[in-house]
Amino acid sequence: MIKGKPDVPQEEEKPKETQGKRRNIVSIITWGVATLMILLMSASLYQYFRGESLLALFNLKSDLIHSDDSNAVLPTLAEANVYQSVKRDANADTVLPTGYRKQPVTYTVQTGDSIFGIAQSFDLEPESVLWANYDLLNDDPHLISVGQDLIIPPVDGILYEWQEGDTLEKIAEKYYADVEDILLFPGNDLDMTNPTIEPGALLMVPDGYRAYTTWVVPVVATTDSGVNTTILGPGGCSTAAGLVGTYTFVWPTPYRVISGNDYWSGHTALDMMCYQGDAIFASDSGVVIYAGSISGGYGNMVMIDHGNGYQTVYAHLSTVNVSCGQSVYQGQVIGACGSTGNSTGAHLHFETRLNGGFVNPWLVIQ
Repeated sequence: MIKGKPDVPQEEEKPKETQGKRRNIVSIITWGVATLMILLMSASLYQYFRGESLLALFNLKSDLIHSDDSNAVLPTLAEANVYQSVKRDANADTVLPTGYRKQPVTYTVQTGDSIFGIAQSFDLEPESVLWANYDLLNDDPHLISVGQDLIIPPVDGILYEWQEGDTLEKIAEKYYADVEDILLFPGNDLDMTNPTIEPGALLMVPDGYRAYTTWVVPVVATTDSGVNTTILGPGGCSTAAGLVGTYTFVWPTPYRVISGNDYWSGHTALDMMCYQGDAIFASDSGVVIYAGSISGGYGNMVMIDHGNGYQTVYAHLSTVNVSCGQSVYQGQVIGACGSTGNSTGAHLHFETRLNGGFVNPWLVIQ
């Protein structure tokens, strides 16, 4: 001992044998945890690529453990997935197939369908559905009827039937598309180096478009009222002086709901929800210039001239409560909801026009 310094007890050196045993235990535990994690990850990946879930088994075991049945037998993983698929509730809103497709499919028109609604269900623009069915609908969305089979293209654009003498360059130019997009679309299944297309084959032109015919009630604008003195059809009459509109438009049905076509380039109106026999109201004050049946798919129709350049159209009525030449006030009952003309179910086809041209009703209606 050195004088002036306290004695410091020396820590006894642990036997090397004990230290080695502890290191071995730690090593075994570490390797065990790592092995277990690898096994779990491998099992999860295996089940993932089989489209199954380990959680299905765990959740089902938990349900059985907490159940009152003491004789419950734990199922296998495959049985757990069957149980899960049976247990899952159906989605009542899913009525049409959606998602990426390569080929066109066929859809049968149901009661209450519209081109707009069908296109929306397939995640397409309504124009694409209309263009794909020109031979059947002739660009008129009102010509659909229950039981018709419509061709639904896989993506937005033009579904074109190849003709003798066609070239990709001509088709791309005609429909304002790119040749490369046509070649690369998987559903066309074309050889990039030597694309060969047989006459009669359907070719998808992605994002292609064309002009089309808009079918409307024939009217001619005039300086004063925006309409001709008469409209073609048995319910027309000469325009007479009467009430003038307020430049405001109220909802003409009892419900502020769209039930079919919204306003789009191929349907310059709103299809408003109503039930058979519901009252239909004049959206603004004016003079009735048509009341009765008319061609073009409108069925029973009322048209009101508001005397300020605006006109409104109410189509597919079951009954008409006004006569041509009669003045009507805003909110007055002019007819009843129906499904006359080209219609797949009761609704009101409502148009607003200004000086003979179409106005989106959403821009003026309150």
